[in-house]
Amino acid sequence: MMFKSLLLAGLAASTAQAHYIFNILMVNGQRIGGEYTYVRRNSNSYMPTFPDILNSPDFRCNVGARPGGGVQTYTVNAGDRIGFKVFNNELIEHPGPGFVYMSRAPNGVANYDGSGDWFKVYETGLCRGQANVDGNWCSYNKDRLEFTIPPKTPPGEYLVRVEHIGLHEGHVNRAQFYMTCAQLKINGPGGGNPQPLVKIPGIYKSNDPGIAYNKWTNNPAQYRMPGPAVWNGN
Repeated sequence: MMFKSLLLAGLAASTAQAHYIFNILMVNGQRIGGEYTYVRRNSNSYMPTFPDILNSPDFRCNVGARPGGGVQTYTVNAGDRIGFKVFNNELIEHPGPGFVYMSRAPNGVANYDGSGDWFKVYETGLCRGQANVDGNWCSYNKDRLEFTIPPKTPPGEYLVRVEHIGLHEGHVNRAQFYMTCAQLKINGPGGGNPQPLVKIPGIYKSNDPGIAYNKWTNNPAQYRMPGPAVWNGN
């Protein structure tokens, strides 16, 4: 009985260590500020959320991540490479896809709740082979997700939402969602027409093939990215 208890405790600790949160802003490879300086602070720390959040406004930036709270807005240029680094030198230790969405704030991002339109600017999935090999996922064991702001992005202030989905429990309707939002002011010539436009919540359903996904087979189904198409930058 004691051995069983120790084993369960070890497994619980291992699972907790695999959790992560993207709370550090990177710009062109350089760390900008500290944890949550430019990222809205969520109230569930590094713990994931599950499919029951998909229809909640909390799905925009994570549980408790609301406007205000002293979060600063950082100015960047269209064409800059933006990264979201995992806290405490941890790594993305679950297999699954990563995404970045953006929403232009109509009257300044500091007081914006994310209820407007969003568009997807980045996604990453499998780099090779089948989904049942964790290392085949491009983001696996990386310490950040990075994307380039499309050069034609209309200038303005934006919520920029990073998200990673852990699929290791997707087969039992327990896909794990890790997301945060940064506040950015984007300068540039503009000229683009971001689309398709979507609302969050509303981008996923719990039974989407890319959410309720079973990687635990010898021949898993071809993975299908959930959510809208990535804006082509024009």
